[in-house]
Amino acid sequence: MQVLKFGGTSVASAENIEKVIAIVGQALAQGPVVLVVSALGGTTDALIGAGRAAAAGDEAFRITLRQLEARHLTAAEALLPTPAAQAELQPWLTAQFTELALLADGIFALGELSPRTLDRLMSYGELLSSRLVVAAFQARGLAAAWADSRQLLRTNSRFGMAQVEEVVTEQQVRAFQLATPSNLWVAPGFIAADAEGHTTTLGRGGSDYTAAILAAALGAEKLEIWTDVSGMLTADPRLVRAARPIAHISYEEAMELSHFGAKVLYAPTVQPVRQRGIPMWIKNTFAPQDFGTLVEVAPPPTPNVVRGLSSIGNLALLNLEGSGMVGVPGFSARLFAALARARINVVLITQSSSEHSICVGVNEADVPAAQGVVNEEFAGEISAGRLEPLRPETGLAIVALVGENMKNHPGISGRLFSALGHNGVNIRAIAQGASERNISTVIRASDVRKAINVLHEEFFEATSKQVNLFILGPGNVGGKLLAQLAQQQAYLREKLSLDLRVMAIANSRHSLVSEEGGLDLRTWPEDLNEAPKLTLEEFTQLIISKNLRNSIFVDVTANPAAADQYAPLLAKSVAIVACNKVAASAAYASYRHLKQLAQDFNTKYLFETNVGAALPVIGTLGDLTRSGDVVRRMQAVLSGTLNFVFNNYDGSRPFAEVVRQAQAEGYTEPDPRLDLNGSDVARKILILAREAGQQLEMNDVANESFLPPSCLEGDVPAFYEQLAVHEPHFRALYEAAASEGKRLKFVAQYTDGQAAVGLQQIPPGHDLYDLRGKDNVVLFYTDRYTDQPLVVKGAGAGAEVTASGVFADIIRAARL
Repeated sequence: MQVLKFGGTSVASAENIEKVIAIVGQALAQGPVVLVVSALGGTTDALIGAGRAAAAGDEAFRITLRQLEARHLTAAEALLPTPAAQAELQPWLTAQFTELALLADGIFALGELSPRTLDRLMSYGELLSSRLVVAAFQARGLAAAWADSRQLLRTNSRFGMAQVEEVVTEQQVRAFQLATPSNLWVAPGFIAADAEGHTTTLGRGGSDYTAAILAAALGAEKLEIWTDVSGMLTADPRLVRAARPIAHISYEEAMELSHFGAKVLYAPTVQPVRQRGIPMWIKNTFAPQDFGTLVEVAPPPTPNVVRGLSSIGNLALLNLEGSGMVGVPGFSARLFAALARARINVVLITQSSSEHSICVGVNEADVPAAQGVVNEEFAGEISAGRLEPLRPETGLAIVALVGENMKNHPGISGRLFSALGHNGVNIRAIAQGASERNISTVIRASDVRKAINVLHEEFFEATSKQVNLFILGPGNVGGKLLAQLAQQQAYLREKLSLDLRVMAIANSRHSLVSEEGGLDLRTWPEDLNEAPKLTLEEFTQLIISKNLRNSIFVDVTANPAAADQYAPLLAKSVAIVACNKVAASAAYASYRHLKQLAQDFNTKYLFETNVGAALPVIGTLGDLTRSGDVVRRMQAVLSGTLNFVFNNYDGSRPFAEVVRQAQAEGYTEPDPRLDLNGSDVARKILILAREAGQQLEMNDVANESFLPPSCLEGDVPAFYEQLAVHEPHFRALYEAAASEGKRLKFVAQYTDGQAAVGLQQIPPGHDLYDLRGKDNVVLFYTDRYTDQPLVVKGAGAGAEVTASGVFADIIRAARL
């Protein structure tokens, strides 16, 4: 004997029912079959909607019933090829809808929909579909017998979620088997009857349960659950695109996953077949060749520690707290008894070891009733101040890790907490049974998608980590960065297991956003020009609202307003990679606040390119200080622009012409004064001093400008005019150095807490003397590097180089 159950999508249309008939036909070749069917897809919801509309006095229920009748008659016409077959079934269908209409009219007249009446109303879905399927088999010459589940399954009278009386049910099933010898029974799922013959239902999804009860009562060889997915998956595919099928799973693991929201299987289904050791196969009606999932006593071993992930939404936590609980037995029993009286199901329980509080998880819809019964139960303790009134917290969900292999396997909880923590997912409560088969965490409902993806990546996708980039400023440097990302995406996936996806690109005029999967980096310039505009605040809220795992905000601008967005993003565990120097060189309190936020929310705030483009200056400084070294002095040339200018100015050409050349070759800001006035270098040495542990402000950095004051007035054309006017000044600076065999370098210095920038004459033999082109150099004098400094030297300007420095920071942040 085999029991096969087909869900609502499997019988949603005549075309789908044909697939069911083909699958059952193959099963019949192996032996007798009991077929359990759900209502045609969407029918139960439509019946519930019609009943509620009728109770509310809305005559729209009549339209719903007419649509359902038309749908069933159309399916009958398609499935029954001969007028004779149709003539037998169609009057019966019409009679059933007449009964339905009378029932709905009664609900409309009374203005009330009781649980008992709702069960009767819902039962028509399965009654109609099962008789339709029987007629289809018979029309094809297969002798199918219809079995009324209300005569087979005995339950109590808890309408809406009736409990099965197993002994009576098994007796009735056996009696029907003896009285109705047939190789094929077709029974409606979901419905049953109480001792008085009133129709009951087994809860939404109860058709699976019907099939399991029949399989257990008949001692079936196997139970097959046919649905629209190829078995149980490692996670909900609607949340995790990389979810994969689970080929084998134990009964216990299947129960845990189904209890915690795995939609492919109704939670109570497992128990009846588990008791009898009946294997259960979950298969796909639309891909019958797929293996699916086999639920069995002892599945073969798997290399994965975790078998699957699941979640339950619409959860609330009820917190009962107070010193009056400590050391007093019976409080928990009274709490659970009060909830039981109100028929409130407890999903999760956790209690502090101090006994000062106990926390239970329930469905959000049960919160008002729970508050009432619990506060009533403990009214005396609450009024005496020994307990606080029950405090509910809503908007929550449970995410659960499930797997037999988790037992006695250290480190699973640590990996779970670490992965969620790195992505800013706060855990409100934790529960783990002694079996170690399930670790449940309560989190915000808004974080479920992120959490499930983070954990799936951690436990099932060791070969790939998805990183989501939001890039602000696709200009000269930003454009080079995007080109480098496009070039290296495949390499990073293969060599570093990083799947970098650009989810949004924005400038001052447009914001291009990907819904999922990432933007096409081959066409982004054209796509961006057609995209709408978002303000910086809107762009920040977009990043926060998407709530994607491993998110990084990449600021490739010099915009102070962009730096204002760092704090709210860090507070959401979004990493920051900043080419923008404004934030790190702003007021010290702001700088420290951002660093502290990154630490508090377990994320990264990286700004290596603030100082030396792609040179590892800040990284090297960090390595020194973290290893216990103390930086006593730093001497540096930190402006590729100024180094280029003074390396190319020898008095043979006007100083203004050399500056124009630097600007033309992309070594300056659009306004070259920002480079030549020394403020940019001052920012850089300030950042280095802060990273070395000094509490300095910008006005603490002495800036000895070599530019005459008039060069800093007016606009850029006026600036170049003034450079020409003051050519003798620049020539005199050059000649004074050259006469002594020295070279001009704009130098940043830090010595024991003091910082300064200015033009210096560098003698031969000095580490700065031979610095060529646009190179930068930093000399670190520390307790370990006293006489001979640690030197970091290389190209310190240029869009390509700077972009590669930003790229390196992205990879550092991604590998957190």
